[in-house]
Amino acid sequence: MSKVKDFLEAGFTCTILLADWHSWLNGKLGGDLETIREVAGGYFKEGLKIGLRCVGADSTPVRFVMGSQVYDQEYWATFVKVSKALTVKRVQRMITIMGRKEGEAVNFAQLVYPPMQIADIFHLDVHVAHGGMDQRKAHVGAREVAEKIGKAKPLALHHHLLAGLKGPGEQVSRSNLEQAELRSELKMSKSKPDSAIFIHDSQEVIHQKLDRAYCPPDEIEYNPVIDLAEYVILPIRHKIAIERSEKHGGDVEIPSATELRSQYSSGRIHPLDLKRAVVNTLTEILRPARTYFESHQELLRIFSQAPDAKGSSANNQQS
Repeated sequence: MSKVKDFLEAGFTCTILLADWHSWLNGKLGGDLETIREVAGGYFKEGLKIGLRCVGADSTPVRFVMGSQVYDQEYWATFVKVSKALTVKRVQRMITIMGRKEGEAVNFAQLVYPPMQIADIFHLDVHVAHGGMDQRKAHVGAREVAEKIGKAKPLALHHHLLAGLKGPGEQVSRSNLEQAELRSELKMSKSKPDSAIFIHDSQEVIHQKLDRAYCPPDEIEYNPVIDLAEYVILPIRHKIAIERSEKHGGDVEIPSATELRSQYSSGRIHPLDLKRAVVNTLTEILRPARTYFESHQELLRIFSQAPDAKGSSANNQQS
């Protein structure tokens, strides 16, 4: 939503696709299409709107589209054209956009996912395709087939994927993985609730999750606490305040990601001090979301009952 805010301020018209069919094809939320639509049009739609408010933007100009509501005859004609321009081998390389590993056994319906995502871009007349780095292969695919099917090449813009709170373990040593794919594997995920901060989480839950988060001294790569400070807090607040006793260096305000990385990697900031600063600032940024969902418990109930959201109880982008 920070990137959507940037787009809005630059004068773009923004459309957010609530991809119900894609979630259905990928077996999300128990693979039940009605549940998917209910959660997409409820918790996720309202969550994205309130997410914009959390970053200081108004959601009124943003157009929200449910995929199944625009899949008409013209869309399926575009889908067929896209499919004819792709090889099966190329599609198999693209399934990582679904959170699947290349070479993983998938059903035939899941192979339909990438060309559908490409068809979405053309059918919605998207000039700039925006998503996380895990969506890069689909967007590159759209650029590759555009001229073959008589469409203009879309620009593609990808944002950083927040690292999951559990850390990388030994995965960073696997040299056969691309950086982007490794980060995709290590990203925060609603299906792994202990790895993620939900926008409706209470201050107590955020504190508990970050208290257990991977945050080794001096290490900044694949560090989820550094990620939250760099990609969430600093772009919104333009500083992060570290509070500590005079004995340990006194309070300090860090104005940039460069300075944060320098001070943390050199050992001048202790992990516990950084965690405390992130908890305090993040809970304040997310206050509008917590307040909203506290008064809309029905949205949380539906979300928390969905299989993929196990562990994210009410008590606790494609764009």
